Amino acid sequence: MNFVIVGAGALGSIYAAYLARGGHQVSLIARGERAAALARHGIAIVGEDSFSVHCNIVTRPETLRQADVLIVAIKTYDTVQALAPLRGLSVKSAFSVQNGVLKNKQLGDVFGPQATLGAISMIGGDVLPAKGDLPGAVRYSMAGPTVIGEPAGGESSRVKELVDTLVRSGLKARSAVDITSVEWSKFVGWSGFSTLAVMTRLPTWRFLVDADTALIAARVMRETAAVAIRHGVTLQDSGFTSEAFINASEEDAVKAVQAHGEKMKASAPDFRQSILQDADRNRRLEVDETLDYTLTLATELGVATPTLELCCWILRVVSRAAG
Repeated sequence: MNFVIVGAGALGSIYAAYLARGGHQVSLIARGERAAALARHGIAIVGEDSFSVHCNIVTRPETLRQADVLIVAIKTYDTVQALAPLRGLSVKSAFSVQNGVLKNKQLGDVFGPQATLGAISMIGGDVLPAKGDLPGAVRYSMAGPTVIGEPAGGESSRVKELVDTLVRSGLKARSAVDITSVEWSKFVGWSGFSTLAVMTRLPTWRFLVDADTALIAARVMRETAAVAIRHGVTLQDSGFTSEAFINASEEDAVKAVQAHGEKMKASAPDFRQSILQDADRNRRLEVDETLDYTLTLATELGVATPTLELCCWILRVVSRAAG
């Protein structure tokens, strides 16, 4: 298959590396010094796997004309600018592994709703510092699945083919008959984790096991879930979007968050949220297109979100202070 991947950060590089190693034609849109270094030396993966592979590095995306699949793996605030030069690209299927729930509308505006698929990625990683003229290797730290589905629901042959392609290339993947539910359910957890990650600057498991920060995370997630439900979304009845968690006493909700932290301590002790990696590098944070969207919906729907609102105030200040 012919893939175009937008973004050469950790996620985009992981998808590009595995698909290229799997024998697919991959065009990775990159920029700056990283683009030049990747073109010379290829993509290096370390951590969960260890290999290096070359693919086509594209610095002028407007020259691309067609692709079987487009994968968007950039920060949400760069989406409009990054997709603008791709309006001439003919795409059969396009999906985004970005955070939040606005991404599918943005894809549909450019490539049409018929090409757009819903998706989430449970992959974790970060780009290590470059060494000399070598590009920074990607540390692949959490090998979770990519979940893909038709926004209208149900199953389709193109989703099945795409999932099979990812799996044969060495990545975990599965389909979902209600991808909107899956996307919102991940967003609920992401909202609680990401706010605390920036405010504490700690690996994920550490702020999840602490009772004080676990309380804040639980409140943010339950407020976000309330907005999703009022918005008409049927959340997944598991984890932090289960009825048991949403309707639990606050004490029991905190215990559930702490229990998840203990699991992460054992399985991914070094994992740090991507938004924390941005904060550590003094970069702009994904707030406006993610958490602020929830606040906008909450106002429209009449849902109280005091904890999320407070967290957003803090994250906006951190983001504005970025260099």
